[in-house]
Amino acid sequence: MNNNILERVNFLKDEINKHNYLYYVEDNPSISDYDYDMMFKELQKLEAEHPELKTPDSPTQRVGSVSEKFFPHVHKYRLYSLDNTYNYEDLTIWYNKITEEYGKDVELVCELKIDGLAIALTYEQGLFTMGVTRGDGVTGENITPNLKTIKAIPLKLFEDINVEVRGEIYMPKTSFEKLNEENLEKGEKLFANPRNAAAGSIRQLDSTITAKRDLSIFVYSSIFENMPSAPKTHYDGLMYLKKLGFKVNPNIRLCKNVQEAIAYCQEWENKRFELNYATDGVVIKVNNLAIQEELGFTARAPKWATAFKFPPEEAITTVENIEYGVGKTGAITPVAILTPVLLAGSTVARASLHNFDEIRRLDLRIGDKVVIKKAAEIIPKVIKVVEREPNSRRRRFTPPTECPTCHSPLQSPEGEVNLYCLNPKCPSLIKAKIEFWVSKDAMDIDKIGPAIIEQLYDKNLISSAVDLYRLTIDDLMKLDLVKEKSASNMYNSIQKSKNNPLKRLLTALIIRNVGKETSEILANEYGTIERLKEATVEELAAVNGIGEKIAKEIYAFFHDEDNLKMLEDLKTLGVEPPPVEMPKSDTFKGKTFVLTGTLPSMTREEASEIIKAHGGKTASSVSKNTSFVLAGENAGSKLDKAKNLGVIILTEEEFLGMIK
Repeated sequence: MNNNILERVNFLKDEINKHNYLYYVEDNPSISDYDYDMMFKELQKLEAEHPELKTPDSPTQRVGSVSEKFFPHVHKYRLYSLDNTYNYEDLTIWYNKITEEYGKDVELVCELKIDGLAIALTYEQGLFTMGVTRGDGVTGENITPNLKTIKAIPLKLFEDINVEVRGEIYMPKTSFEKLNEENLEKGEKLFANPRNAAAGSIRQLDSTITAKRDLSIFVYSSIFENMPSAPKTHYDGLMYLKKLGFKVNPNIRLCKNVQEAIAYCQEWENKRFELNYATDGVVIKVNNLAIQEELGFTARAPKWATAFKFPPEEAITTVENIEYGVGKTGAITPVAILTPVLLAGSTVARASLHNFDEIRRLDLRIGDKVVIKKAAEIIPKVIKVVEREPNSRRRRFTPPTECPTCHSPLQSPEGEVNLYCLNPKCPSLIKAKIEFWVSKDAMDIDKIGPAIIEQLYDKNLISSAVDLYRLTIDDLMKLDLVKEKSASNMYNSIQKSKNNPLKRLLTALIIRNVGKETSEILANEYGTIERLKEATVEELAAVNGIGEKIAKEIYAFFHDEDNLKMLEDLKTLGVEPPPVEMPKSDTFKGKTFVLTGTLPSMTREEASEIIKAHGGKTASSVSKNTSFVLAGENAGSKLDKAKNLGVIILTEEEFLGMIK
């Protein structure tokens, strides 16, 4: 297999996982939905062509991410993501696959795709008992007190039933504008878009802050428990939710076929701008719930639903200059400086160019008029150059040969498109590494930001991330405008990070090709830094999700004298993560279980914990890669599929016998 393919897959995994974290955890997305989806589709395609590259840490095997600020809660019913389509041809292909099996005209329900925060609401005997964010689809955050402040969420239903309702929390556009105006007056952070504002508001640790924000909800699905008279179609289910007291979007439409669904999408492509809430597409679902159940799910999304995404907004402006930034790995990142232009409700003056290959591909030159776009009001990128006049004398762009900060010669490793500054003393590189160290992805030192790091470095108080742990309160009070209380808060935030989980420290170390997901794999496999230092290349490569190339990078990092000195200094300063609890045994190592039906003496969640405690993993659907199906009463279609594929089927008694 071509090494370039492996490198591309690993790059896509790290990029997608990074943007998952920024979008779902940080509420601070840095790319458009469209660009994310294109990366995701490319990764799916490469994994389909090279199945051996599909690993458990791949974002195609999961839905999203979960914050550590709230109490985690395992969803009783998993919340899936949605596959996306961007043209009517793909939408028709999706529909035709369904009609081939279920007849000519399968009814569809079209709903505007609300750009907000997905949540699950639990009602017992008609009373609201719990509200949880989607998180990664399996585990979310319990934010019940905050949700109770939203008046559109009923605390008591009109009927005493048990139901779980899914919906989207959003902030009206007018409320978003008002909030940003107030924040501007107070000198506080401005939110990027209504979705960002809604997510930031609903996930406040202090629910009184949430209560002051104008949030609302549209509900879009439900799961009724022990209710023989439950609706038989999705549309009837929405109407019933409305009857129970929920807010259902008034623009839903029942369509007889895909042609009517396409007409709905065309109608709302421009009409959506008249609404007082953000929407970036249409969700299209099979109406018949029995057909939904038979169609089932892929690893991450239902087969009976898809999201048609509206084309991203675009604008034309001029490139006034190209500037360069130095990232945490030393990578030089080009950014286009633009003549300010209004795009998707905000003024844009900078746009991402990603790397120098992209500039060459665009044949971009300073002074060119360019098309920029951003979907869902996220950071823009340059799409293309508007046709240049034939006699233009603008010079072709030439990549820099030296670092914009330290002027060291730039290097381009074989097989990579990026240019790197590899001078370990480069001020921009040092500060970028420290900024990443304190970030949410890494050690999560929330009181130390870029401006503080800039001062600490310029005043010679730190020259590396290790030096943060040498700082005293008196040191921090030497910074401009920092008083004793602020200095104390910073100091305490640094001290608190000393006991962070091992996966955070491994992420913060910036080991080449090792991102957040791979760090978690290493932490769970080895448990401590000391065990990891002793691992051979062969042992590392044998870990599921690592591979030989990354194994060599990890081994090299933990056998570099400077790195070992840094780790020793960190340990001396008290930075020592608690050991990761290792599996009780490796009985199920390398084995994948699918759980179905009702087990006699335990819940499926309890069985799943037992599997993980003995080194195994669980999946939501049966495939040829499934090792065992643990089946209880009323097992359904998963059991049938397991029989057809020849997968071993276990009773609870047989399952427990395996670990005794």
